[in-house]
Amino acid sequence: MNPARRTTPAATTATAVVLATAGALLGTAAPVASAATTCNSPVYKRQFFANTAFSGTPKRTDCDTAIAENWGAKAPATGLPKDNFGVRWTVTRDFGSGGPFALTVAAQDGIRVYLDGKVKVNLWKNVTTTQKKTVNLAIPSGKHTLRVDYANWSGNANVNFAYTPRTSATVDKVKPLAPTGASATYDKTADKVKVSWAKNKEMDLSGYRVYRQVQGRTGWAKISGTANLSGTSFTQPVVPTGTAFLYEVRAVDKAGHESAGSADQLVTTVDRTPPTVTDLKVLSETALDGLTLWWMSDGGPMTYQLLRSSAADGPFEVIASNLGNSAGDETAPYGETSYYKVAATDAAGNTGYSSVVSFARPLAVPHLVNSVNRPEDGGGVDLTWWMSPYAPAEFRVYRHDDTAGTQLVSCDPELTDTTYGLRFTYSCTDTTPVPSTAYRYWVTSVDALGRESKPSQRIGKFYRDATAPLAVTGFTATATEYGTVLDWEDSPAADLAEYNVFRVSTENDGTDYTWVGQAEPGTTRFVDTDLQDGETQTYFVDAVDTSSNSIHNSAGDPYETTHTTVTEHDLRPTVETPADGLVSLNAQVADGATAVDLTWDLDTSYYGTDITGYRVYRWNPATAAYEPLTAAPVTGMSYTDTTAAVGTTHFYWVTALHADGTESAPGDAWVALAP
Repeated sequence: MNPARRTTPAATTATAVVLATAGALLGTAAPVASAATTCNSPVYKRQFFANTAFSGTPKRTDCDTAIAENWGAKAPATGLPKDNFGVRWTVTRDFGSGGPFALTVAAQDGIRVYLDGKVKVNLWKNVTTTQKKTVNLAIPSGKHTLRVDYANWSGNANVNFAYTPRTSATVDKVKPLAPTGASATYDKTADKVKVSWAKNKEMDLSGYRVYRQVQGRTGWAKISGTANLSGTSFTQPVVPTGTAFLYEVRAVDKAGHESAGSADQLVTTVDRTPPTVTDLKVLSETALDGLTLWWMSDGGPMTYQLLRSSAADGPFEVIASNLGNSAGDETAPYGETSYYKVAATDAAGNTGYSSVVSFARPLAVPHLVNSVNRPEDGGGVDLTWWMSPYAPAEFRVYRHDDTAGTQLVSCDPELTDTTYGLRFTYSCTDTTPVPSTAYRYWVTSVDALGRESKPSQRIGKFYRDATAPLAVTGFTATATEYGTVLDWEDSPAADLAEYNVFRVSTENDGTDYTWVGQAEPGTTRFVDTDLQDGETQTYFVDAVDTSSNSIHNSAGDPYETTHTTVTEHDLRPTVETPADGLVSLNAQVADGATAVDLTWDLDTSYYGTDITGYRVYRWNPATAAYEPLTAAPVTGMSYTDTTAAVGTTHFYWVTALHADGTESAPGDAWVALAP
């Protein structure tokens, strides 16, 4: 028996108190409470009980570094029986990132292992030989409490327990936690950087790796060598070039998993070298936005200035400051050559210059953005374009058609908008286009020397006429059982494109017309097959020509003189359809227009399998009832009604038959079968 084994120094005083108390118990009838004992993790707190129910005050409390006991047939501690005693170990520790662990137990008699209060191993029985078990489980990251309860009822007593990480790469898929407490100090005299960090809490730690990255770039380089570091610091020499480095530490476990990096630590070395600017070039140029220049430097935080001159040898003038590694120049003179260089100043105040590049900016090209027909205002095409405010504001407007060729348009461009600052808006009107002619327009600029720019992009415009076709005549509307039949006389317009049919119901204010259909030229009949439900409808037929002119699109209100009104038949069944929603029915005219195709579905939320068939009904106005169309139920999900009479509207029900003989509420639909 070794009751005081592995008692930690932190708990020595508490243990002495417990031993003294335990000794006193031998001579007293009533138990005395144990003194408070604190054990530093990962040391267990161990409690001895004179029963196997762990009830009452422990007879003894101390600290234990491991659970590995063999008391044989003896009592585990002074003042405890050799049979019917219990021992409880508890420890709360940080498991780092967690992961797969093996819980290994061996005990005679009973043992239970708890993780955060939940049983993970349960061998709770009186045995004559040692029972063993290993349980593999995943422990989450962070702090968790392990509790081991051991009970000896009779005979020999022994108990062993261990929890160990499973480190095989095929089992352990959890990365270790990133190291904490990282710091980096720079010794400017010795030109060395020391990186330090706190010890990782992982139980399967293999070591550490130190990485470095140049600030502002991507990609980390491992600088700590091929072997993992076992300590908590690393020192590296650096070259004093003014470079800013980021350092981070990563932990590696025995399965080879590498953690995320610690908090990045910034170190900037001393800088005494002027920066170098390379690859200065003009990336792009547009008439509106100017030049875009780009360059590179030798790294580190920089401030840049862009300088420009009209000569290669200067003098140069600063035109932009506080830049990144690119800049724009919208003020460069058009039609001239400009020379550029970049000044770079690093954080230490060192300044270097790029080589000089030149760019010959062409004459400003307008950006044509829109053209609009205006025949209703007396004729003409409105043209709109954008132009840089730094370019000359003299323009030439051109148009081209296949008959007259290219012509210079006589118009007076006007500055109409300066809202956007770097793109002024100009416009003018071509007042001489010929109706029904296709044109292409473009614009050029002219500078003070009379030089003309390249043309803008071309915009095509078909100049249409402004005369709408006359209102249709002979317009009638007839209510039938299959819909409202509209007839009218053919329009005399030579360029007729289509007829559009509109209607409005007395249900609203009588002015909100809705488009209901379209008829081709030469067609003077249209059937509105909407449900015949007794409403009064007002119809209007609008003739539209190939230039999209029509009375409907003209100014004014044409509906007062070009409409006709009709009251529909009311064919609706007098029997209401019960609400159910199980069956969704669709009806449409079959090919050949002499029959009706019915198809249906069950509601998608219905999961029953007891449907044995369907009943198909059709409304009979003579009997004022829905009557079945087949003697036997329909087994499919469709049915074609070949007995439906043409020239009227038909109303249908379909119900679902359940296995118990009940019939669902119907799904309903209707269709107009024209003659």
